Amino acid sequence: MLIAALRRRVAALRQPASLARIAQVLWVAWAIILWNVVFDHVIVVAGREYLVAAVRSAHDAALSSPVNMDDWMRPAVTHGLWIATAAAAAVLVTGLASVRQAVRRSSSGNSVPR
Repeated sequence: MLIAALRRRVAALRQPASLARIAQVLWVAWAIILWNVVFDHVIVVAGREYLVAAVRSAHDAALSSPVNMDDWMRPAVTHGLWIATAAAAAVLVTGLASVRQAVRRSSSGNSVPR
């Protein structure tokens, strides 16, 4: 009885509408994960550049003023927001358009035979 119920659920998930929803959710998840990875990468790189500049400033303390962290990190946050949003938007638009095209193709009967 439990196996029959499981088989019915799996069969329901294999319907084109369900598969399209699953694909859309996966594309959205991928875009969110990509946004986080890209934003984090930009912030980490800016932090490393700040540390290098701070060490140089400490060695040349008599010649230069201390490095302000806000001068390095605020532009990095803005840059990270733009870059991460552009990357995530590109993935999201591509993925959702691909799913829509696949749904259209399967509903019109032009799908590739298995």
